Amino acid sequence: MSVKSSEASGLEDAEHLAVLGYEGTYKRSMSLWGNIALGFTYLSPLVAVYALFAFSLSIGGPPSVFWIVIVGAGQLLVALVMGEVVSQFPIAGGVYPWSRRLWGKRYAWMAAWIYIWAMIVTITSVAEYGSGFVSSLFGVTVGPGTTLMFAVALLLIALVLNLGGTKTMSRVARIGLAAELTGVVGLGIYLLIFQRKNDFSVFVDSFGKGDGNYLAAFVGAALVGLFMFYGFEACGDVAEEVVDPSRRVPRAMYLTIFVGGVSALVSYVGYVLAAPDLAAIVSGEDADPIPGILESSLGVVGAKVFLVVACVAFISCVLSLQAAASRLLHSFARDGMLPGSTWLSKISPRTQVPANALLVASFVPILLCLLVYVRPESLFQITAFAVLGIYVAFQAVVLAALRQRLKGWKPAGPFNLGRAGLIVNIAALAYGIIAVYLLLVPGDSGDFISDYIAWIGLGVVVVTGGIYLITARPDRKSDAPEGDAIEVANRIRANARVDS
Repeated sequence: MSVKSSEASGLEDAEHLAVLGYEGTYKRSMSLWGNIALGFTYLSPLVAVYALFAFSLSIGGPPSVFWIVIVGAGQLLVALVMGEVVSQFPIAGGVYPWSRRLWGKRYAWMAAWIYIWAMIVTITSVAEYGSGFVSSLFGVTVGPGTTLMFAVALLLIALVLNLGGTKTMSRVARIGLAAELTGVVGLGIYLLIFQRKNDFSVFVDSFGKGDGNYLAAFVGAALVGLFMFYGFEACGDVAEEVVDPSRRVPRAMYLTIFVGGVSALVSYVGYVLAAPDLAAIVSGEDADPIPGILESSLGVVGAKVFLVVACVAFISCVLSLQAAASRLLHSFARDGMLPGSTWLSKISPRTQVPANALLVASFVPILLCLLVYVRPESLFQITAFAVLGIYVAFQAVVLAALRQRLKGWKPAGPFNLGRAGLIVNIAALAYGIIAVYLLLVPGDSGDFISDYIAWIGLGVVVVTGGIYLITARPDRKSDAPEGDAIEVANRIRANARVDS
């Protein structure tokens, strides 16, 4: 497989955007590292490992760690496909404009509708999980009230930083990247070298999970990897704010997957090997083991330092999620595809960010936090829907890209896979179908809502979105380009030849 430059490399950013039918409305002030930091802090291995470490061990035991490798490899295929798409279509909003240009308005509307709600719920989940770190940092007893207070505080802090503009957001994301690498890679290596209490052989020990049929237990623990490996698409959500996005955004996407995967693997392995009582975690007796592992390994002061690093990482993660969601909402709205599109599509003249869309991406999660306050058990349930919704939206892009390839599309951006593109696209779709299937497998708790929450959540979003699409017909109000991937590729190549 090769990644090569194409004739499109001769186009300037503004010229490329003009070929796609848009005028530049954002300020291009984000560097490659700022773009990587945005994707990495959205993916956030620290958040993912902390959120699902105990859960995955209780379902599948230490061998659950292999899901990090499996899902990382699968998502890398998806990232490569999306990299080709964003290289030709470096437009803000990611999933929505990509699926629109690859398929059509109504298809893109439904894909983006699912994706928007999945991102809103993800923002809520991360803020809720982060509140636990903040509570521990300040020595406050965790309860519904304190969880709500700190979750809302995280959302509002991230909102204020996002409203400061792209440079501020990029700077905070880079700080978050440093915090993540310190709190994930640095700590993981320290635990591996100096605090190892278990042997590496535990990673092939099921600890009795599965009752003789370990495959079911292993599949049940898949959420640890599936929850972890999204966020790289956020690099494309802000494509119009990146200098030379046709080259830099695809690079940021696959580097986010690679660095995030290695970081998560080191962290997860470090926690397992440093656990003083691994059997208690696997049995479910210790449902929140990481604070205990940190205190036994780092001492009280060291654990506090880690909590500070973790809180910075959570703020950065929420900030990155809000930024990505707001760009998707703005992209959707500027094509006239949402209620209140005129209001949502406004760009702040001072900071050149979609301020109104940012408000929606912050205050809707606050409303969901109120729901979690009333029903604390709903947090895991809405998290399951968020993961499923994002994977469905990803596969909408992958499927649309494959459809265009079969019709003769040859990606015209500077980043393309050449002849390997078709094989990678098919493999990415196959992986995505398996991932969605695993996320749809119902639980076995005996409670219908808990066991089928992913189905219920996806069904509610699809049905409500379908009703709006059929009755309001937002696609009729939009005359922005659609389904023109082949035409645009030919136009880009023609313009590049003229410029050269």
